[in-house]
Amino acid sequence: MARIRVSVLGPARLQVDGEPVRLTPLTTRLLVRLVAADGEPVPIRRLHRDVWAVPGTQPHRTGRHRNDVQKRVLELRRALDPAQSGEGTRILRTEQLPSGPAPETAYRLVLTPDELDCAEFTDLVHSALLAAPASAADRLGAALDLVRGRPLADAADEDFAQPLIRRLTALHETARRQLIRSRIELGRHDLALPVAERMARERPDDPGIAELLGSLRARLRERHGHELLRQPVPGAGGGELVVVRGDLFGQEDANLVVGFTDTFDTATDRDLVISRDSVQGQLVDRLFGGERKLLDDRLQAGLRAFTPVRTERPQDKPRGRRVRYPVGTTVPLPVDGRRVFAVAYSRLGNDLVARSSPDDLKASLERLWPAVARYGMYKPVAIPLIGAGLARVVELDRTQLLLMIVESFAAHCRRDPTTAPELRVVIRPADLERTDLSALGTYLRTSRYDSPYPVGTPRTASVVGTGGIADTTCTGGTTSTGSNVSTAHIAGTDRTASTEHTASTSTSTSTSTSTSTRVTENAPNPHHQ
Repeated sequence: MARIRVSVLGPARLQVDGEPVRLTPLTTRLLVRLVAADGEPVPIRRLHRDVWAVPGTQPHRTGRHRNDVQKRVLELRRALDPAQSGEGTRILRTEQLPSGPAPETAYRLVLTPDELDCAEFTDLVHSALLAAPASAADRLGAALDLVRGRPLADAADEDFAQPLIRRLTALHETARRQLIRSRIELGRHDLALPVAERMARERPDDPGIAELLGSLRARLRERHGHELLRQPVPGAGGGELVVVRGDLFGQEDANLVVGFTDTFDTATDRDLVISRDSVQGQLVDRLFGGERKLLDDRLQAGLRAFTPVRTERPQDKPRGRRVRYPVGTTVPLPVDGRRVFAVAYSRLGNDLVARSSPDDLKASLERLWPAVARYGMYKPVAIPLIGAGLARVVELDRTQLLLMIVESFAAHCRRDPTTAPELRVVIRPADLERTDLSALGTYLRTSRYDSPYPVGTPRTASVVGTGGIADTTCTGGTTSTGSNVSTAHIAGTDRTASTEHTASTSTSTSTSTSTSTRVTENAPNPHHQ
C-alpha cells in the first residue's frame, strides 16, 4: 500500500512513498477543496462552482460540469494510487447524497492523520493541551514543525476555505502560546524566547504578546545575572566558556582555580608574605574558616607527590616558606565535595615580591588542565583572571591574559573532551573595564579547531625599565631585541607597540632571575576607544 502524504499547512503538495507528485492547477484546487470540507462529502455541483470559480448556476451546462469534475477526480485518484491498487478509490470516495427527485453524486476525501498534515497537527496540539509540560513541549514542537506557511494558502481568499483556515489559525496561536508556557515551566526560557519573538514580529500591535516577550527577556536577564558571555569552546566537544562578573568564591557549583607562588605560602600576617586581599589570601577565610593550618596540612599532603627544585637558606629568605616547587605544580585540595586547584604560576623572590611571565603562565595552564581532568569530577571549573593580580604578568594586558586562558583550555579539551563541561572565567568588576570581551567573542566566533593566535605566539608589548630603550617582542616570557617597531596581532586587532626593557637581578643567592616590567601602549587599541 502506497504511503500518502497531503500537506496544506502552506502551499498544497502531495507525496506518494516520499516522492513529490506534480498536479495540475485545477487538480490542486480540487484537492484543497476536498481537504477544506474537513471529511464531509462535496456535491459535484458545488465542486465545480468552487474549483472552477464559476458564479451562479448554469443548468444547461450541468453535463459538461459533471465531466470536468470527473476528469479531475480521475486524475487525482491516479496521482494518489499510481499502482492502480484501488487505494485511490478508498481515499477519494464517490457517494450519493439525497437531493430532490434523484440522488446527487458527491466526493469525500478520507485521510488519516498520518496522511494529512493538518489532521496530524490538530491531534498533536489537542493531546499536548492535556499532557505534562515535557510531553506537551515535545508534541507542540512537533506540531509547529509541520507548519510551512498559511494554512490552505492556495485558497486563502476562498469562502469555502475560511472555516478550516480560522480553526487552524486559532489552533496555531494556541500551540505557540502553550509551547511558551511549557518551556517556561521546564525552566527553558531560552527556548521559549524565539517563539515569542516570532509572534511579536507577526503581530507587532498586540500588547499581550509584547508583554509576554518583555517578561521573557527580563527573566533571561535575571537568570544570567552576572553572566557576560556564554559560548561553546571551539572544538571542545560540547564544553562551554562562560565569563562572569563577580567573586571567584561565589561560584559554589564549580571547582576553583587559585594561583599560588612556587613556595605555596599562605601566611597573611601584616601582608608581608601574602596579601590578605589576594585570591590566595582570601582562600583561608572563605573556604577554610580562617584555619590556616587546615589549608597548610592539605597543601603539604598534596605536595609530597612533587619534587622540590631547591630550598632557600634562612639568611637569604628570612620570611615565608623556603622550599620551592616547579612552576605549574598543581595541588587538588578537596573542599566540600569539590576541588580547589592550587597552581603555582609565579615565583616569590627572596625580597617577597611575586613575579611571573607569559612563559610561566603558559606552563602553569598546561599543567593545570590535566589535573582538572583527573581530579575535577567533570564539574565546571572557575578561574580568575590569573596574572592580573599582585603577581602580575606585566607583558600581557587583561584581554591577552583572558585569551591565553581560553586558548589553553580549548587546546587541552581538543585532546581530552572530558576535562570539564564548562570553563568559567570570573572577572572582578575593577578589571572588567580593562578587559575587551569583544576580542574574545571574535576569537570564539572565528576560531577553527586551532587558535589563530596560539599560546606562545609572539606578542609585542611596551615594557618600561631603566636600562634604555629597545624594541622587544615577548614570546612567552622570553625577550629578544630588534631594531624596528613591530606589530602584534591580538585576536584580530593590529596593535603596534615599541618596548623598553631592563632586567633586574635578585640580590639573593638564588640562581633565578626575574624581569620587572610594566606594559604601556604607544598605539591605541580600537577596542578600548
